[in-house]
Amino acid sequence: MPEAAERFSAADPPPDSPEDLLVRVGHGDERAFEELYGHLVSPVFGLVVRIVRDPAQAEEVTQEVFVEVWRTAGRFDPNRGSAMAYAVTLAHRRSVDRVRSVQKSTDRERASAISEQTPAFDVVSDQVEVRLEREQVRRCLGSLTQLQREAVDLAYYAGYTYREVAEILGANVATVKTRMRDGLIRLRDCLGVTNGAP
Repeated sequence: MPEAAERFSAADPPPDSPEDLLVRVGHGDERAFEELYGHLVSPVFGLVVRIVRDPAQAEEVTQEVFVEVWRTAGRFDPNRGSAMAYAVTLAHRRSVDRVRSVQKSTDRERASAISEQTPAFDVVSDQVEVRLEREQVRRCLGSLTQLQREAVDLAYYAGYTYREVAEILGANVATVKTRMRDGLIRLRDCLGVTNGAP
């Protein structure tokens, strides 16, 4: 018995959860930030590289995400979600922003390169149609609830499975499936897609 008591008293305290660490980061605790970084850097980088698709840019975006985690940790409420969901949501936003920024830059360069050429009517027509479709999809995504949009974003744009989405959002798989089904029905209705349409 005395040996067990010695082992118990000598044992290290249980490690802080990522949620506890994020709360401490919100109070300016740099050591907690280092620990939190160790917990979250792999999944955050994994998500970023899947969206951005360029490892060098993914490293930059991951750094930006952790700077934002440090700056905004005081807003984190453990009752509203996990530290993982918090970080992954920031990572998803930053990644999408980077992709959009790169796309705009590419579009500007392309427009500049072809400014002296007059494209065929069909090319212009196709570009306008694609742009209008993108705007409509963006508008319809804005009509979803935050939970529906997060679930759809993570599954369709980030490529996560139902189980992974459930883990990131701190929900069960059945809830995630329901959110996604409802969100997709809402998107279908907004986009005017009908079942059986060619």
